[in-house]
Amino acid sequence: MTETADHPDAYPPSAEFAAAANVDAGIYERAAQDRETFWAEQADHLHWHERWNQVLDWTDAPVAKWFVGGRLNVAYNCVDRHVLEGRGDKVALHWEGEPGDSRTITYSDLLAEVSRAANYLTELGLTAGDRVAIYMPMIPETIVAMLACARLGLPHSLIFAGFSPTALRQRIDDAEARLVITVDGQWRRGNPAPLKEAVDEALLAKGDVPSSVEHMLVVRRVGTEVEWTEGRDLWWHETVAQADPVHEAQAFDAEHPLFILYTSGTTGKPKGILHTSGGYLTQTSYTHRVVFDHKPETDVYWCTADVGWVTGHSYIVYGPLANGATQVLYEGTPNFPDEHRHWQIIEKYGVTIYYTAPTLVRTFMKWGRQIPDAHDLSSIRVLGSVGEPINPEAWRWYRDVIGSGTAPIVDTWWQTETGAIMISPLPGITATKPGAAMTPVPGVTAAVVDEEGKPVRRGETEANGYLVLDQPWPSMLRGIWGDMERYRATYWDRFAEQGWYFAGDGAKLDINGDLWVLGRVDDVMNVSGHRISTAEVESALVGHSGVAEAAVVGATDETTGQGIVAFVILTAGATDTGAAMVDELKAEVAREISPIARPREIHVVPELPKTRSGKIMRRLLRDVAEGRELGDTSTLVDPRVFEAIRAGRSD
Repeated sequence: MTETADHPDAYPPSAEFAAAANVDAGIYERAAQDRETFWAEQADHLHWHERWNQVLDWTDAPVAKWFVGGRLNVAYNCVDRHVLEGRGDKVALHWEGEPGDSRTITYSDLLAEVSRAANYLTELGLTAGDRVAIYMPMIPETIVAMLACARLGLPHSLIFAGFSPTALRQRIDDAEARLVITVDGQWRRGNPAPLKEAVDEALLAKGDVPSSVEHMLVVRRVGTEVEWTEGRDLWWHETVAQADPVHEAQAFDAEHPLFILYTSGTTGKPKGILHTSGGYLTQTSYTHRVVFDHKPETDVYWCTADVGWVTGHSYIVYGPLANGATQVLYEGTPNFPDEHRHWQIIEKYGVTIYYTAPTLVRTFMKWGRQIPDAHDLSSIRVLGSVGEPINPEAWRWYRDVIGSGTAPIVDTWWQTETGAIMISPLPGITATKPGAAMTPVPGVTAAVVDEEGKPVRRGETEANGYLVLDQPWPSMLRGIWGDMERYRATYWDRFAEQGWYFAGDGAKLDINGDLWVLGRVDDVMNVSGHRISTAEVESALVGHSGVAEAAVVGATDETTGQGIVAFVILTAGATDTGAAMVDELKAEVAREISPIARPREIHVVPELPKTRSGKIMRRLLRDVAEGRELGDTSTLVDPRVFEAIRAGRSD
């Protein structure tokens, strides 16, 4: 990596930070010498009702069993034990509502709320193994609902509150959820937006085909009128809030399913990623402790992710609460009522660790440094980045403007499937390079390999290849819900001979052997840290009566990382109304999937570039979308198709 004279190559931690850090450089060697002993030591930070008799069973690869024979309760680890050890008065959540309302919830408060919810869910007849769908925004009851499910051994499926009724129903059906927990509505930029209405629509989405849902539990958040189905719908404040605040947690097997989280796949059908209990909690709590150098006595931690994504599961709920963290939970958008909101929250609560996405950092850059400069951000001591690779310019701005030029940045790489952080600097040890994920965390191993699976060799130049994980890790997914064949085909077929997990990302090793993640190499786009498959967007476009065929690519976008660019062919009977048609198609995608999937651009074209076998050449469409010279067009049936596509783009 070349740097200008204005910037150093790397940013080592200060001597003061390193001296007080939770771990020292020796942790890498200790982990490498005996991985299983190392992970056993990390598991010992948790409370086990019954200790395991085997750290790892990999005989049924690619399905792992970690801490075999061990029994624990995830919610007990996140709440009860802190209260029982005398920390009940410690603040668990500083909740900030978008309109300006706030709540302070201690660990004792949280235990009472989770116990009430667990008692009421038991009253509804739910038993261990039953699935619960949660369709909720960033409010404390969402975390209470997740922990109550974990407490009872009910795998939860949290569904991002921006998903459409169609997407919601698809996920409810796949998991066969018996209960949905939702809210009347959510605040969005000062206005109440309906949510229960979407659940009502989802449950009717297939007409005469009944859903598996028996009850809908509804939190009152915005106070709007909602439709009500007697016998099915239940108010949280009339049921959960009245339940007994005392509940005894039972232990479950370390491999008991904890949650299902749906993520985009290349086929367009979402994949239900399954995570279990012991290994997942071990790695999320460990990585939260060492990657953020978290000190529970003094830190105020804020992860800005939505709880509906894996980052919210692992680094708002399970990892931080297992570590007894005090954290901020914010309901709204970063620019309501104005662009000062995040910095006001940091000042108000004295946030010391701030974990956000590169998209948001680039947005802050566009708004201008005068906004954060108007606030006292001196409490911040660690900054984190998640969701996509962060570009060096944004990295430096983040460190200089938000971190006062001193706070280390942990640029974390991981996935829904990995469950927890896999590759990241450690803030008291690593001399970080802007934009580099650097090296796997201790206990995790990864490799960058070529097409044949041979490790790329670092030398005088950078070496590019595929990012693979070559050893099982505790928080790894245990399968795709209801489809183990798809699990093997999606993640293990590419390097089946070697027995490696292929992450779907490309990576490079620089001349020092440090790792840089390059992004997706498959047909999944990364938009603002959210994975959206090209097939899913294409399906939504073709669902419009005027569209005969569609091809979608992710094009580089300076704010969101990737923007969705679509090329569509209209049906013979459709009239191209120009901008009106484009707006209609964008709205169709937003309605079918989610507003986050709304294409940045849609181009109506007379033909799509195809090979002789009929495959659409998305690589070439990406060249067009990004304004590059075309790559090799020799395999196309008609290379002249690009003249028409370019003409369509310039209209």
